[in-house]
Amino acid sequence: MNLIYNGPLDGPLFVFAHGAGAPADSDFMEIIAEGLAEQGIRVVRFNFPYMQQRVDNGTRRPPERAPKLTAQFVELLEQFDQPMVIGGKSMGGRMATLAASQLVSGCRNAENIKGITCLGFPFHPSGKPEKLRTEHFPLIKQDILIIQGERDTMGSKEEVNSYGLPADIEWLWLADGSHDLKPRIKSGFSHQQHLHKAVEAAAEFIKRVLN
Repeated sequence: MNLIYNGPLDGPLFVFAHGAGAPADSDFMEIIAEGLAEQGIRVVRFNFPYMQQRVDNGTRRPPERAPKLTAQFVELLEQFDQPMVIGGKSMGGRMATLAASQLVSGCRNAENIKGITCLGFPFHPSGKPEKLRTEHFPLIKQDILIIQGERDTMGSKEEVNSYGLPADIEWLWLADGSHDLKPRIKSGFSHQQHLHKAVEAAAEFIKRVLN
């Protein structure tokens, strides 16, 4: 995989995976990665192979199934022999939580994963609230921060509060935020404000977990 780096060489390491529909260099990923870099975080981005083929060939390719994506993520993580936080936007965050839930102590580098940061977690497919993707959360041993828009169509605040998720998950709820953390104009907030809050919260979490 081709890797994109931001931030100081000696900064706390955050491995940041993209969502299902946009690559590692999309605007959202760029804004978050550059913002974290300014906070002293070393950010690594990458494209899953299906997305790299889409970028290379210009053809629309759907994501591969979760087990394959998770295995690809784990394979990438084995390149980094140092403490790290892993996470991602939407699907990327889900793959990070699945990877962490499946890694056992005997697996190479499993002990290096100290935390998980998710931005816009896809708790269910859009329009299918009955198809929850939460069963693996109790298996995760690492600290977790989830940054979520209150009206996310893949897991609103009202929905998520009913899931009975582990109590030690840390949350940043962004007022009136969409799946991309974007609020409506009438809310009085701006997308830029919400992304700035997301960066600050993620940077604080990553530094604390890796300190």
